[in-house]
Amino acid sequence: MNNTKNKNALITGASKGIGRAISIELAKQGVNVAINYNKSKKEAEEISNELINEYNVKSIILKGDVSNKDDCSLIVQESIATFGNLDILVNNAGIIDDNLLIRMSDEAWDRVLRTNLDSIFYCSKPAIKSMLKRKWGRILNIGSVVGIRGNIGQVNYASSKAGMMGFTKSLAKEVATRNITVNTITPGYINTETVDVLKQEQKDTIMQWIPQGHFGEVEDIAYLASFLCSEKAKYITGQVISVDGGMAI
Repeated sequence: MNNTKNKNALITGASKGIGRAISIELAKQGVNVAINYNKSKKEAEEISNELINEYNVKSIILKGDVSNKDDCSLIVQESIATFGNLDILVNNAGIIDDNLLIRMSDEAWDRVLRTNLDSIFYCSKPAIKSMLKRKWGRILNIGSVVGIRGNIGQVNYASSKAGMMGFTKSLAKEVATRNITVNTITPGYINTETVDVLKQEQKDTIMQWIPQGHFGEVEDIAYLASFLCSEKAKYITGQVISVDGGMAI
């Protein structure tokens, strides 16, 4: 019943953290995975080799800065050239560049919006063309709880993630009759490098916002991602699903 076996996926920002965890869960389903990275080549090679050796799927690494329109097009086209088609796109890559609005530079605003929001347009557009030909596809965007509830010092990041939700709902309507689903997962605070660098007093403050009282793990996101990318989730589209320990309540 799992017809995701031998399907082909591209995951942006997949060398570490949530992207890495999603690549493993998809590989467990028999999905071939293109690992996009920007700077972490060693980590990208390690996870790609793990997918090949542990799960017997095809995997490649693709360098590309998703804040660049041409790089977005290139990594999608290289995925299609290698695998023959693209069935699953996970728009996971994202950055933060925090500051109060009064102190935020134009570059900090532009760079976060280009990386987090523009990239999903420039990756999804060519990917959709491949999915339409086969009348099957999954686009999954990795947002943030901050896009729902906002956060001090993150007007750029929150705006980019809120925009992602509108993108998701609109595109889902456009391709719904073609057996292509488009959804967004909004993680809360997950144990990744981004959270690791926070000071303890920051972590203590954040913990007060989380009803479950602890941070999540990358696998918490990956389990849902693998489900949404499967045939089992064929009737779920245009949804924004929070995995955040209750922060968005």
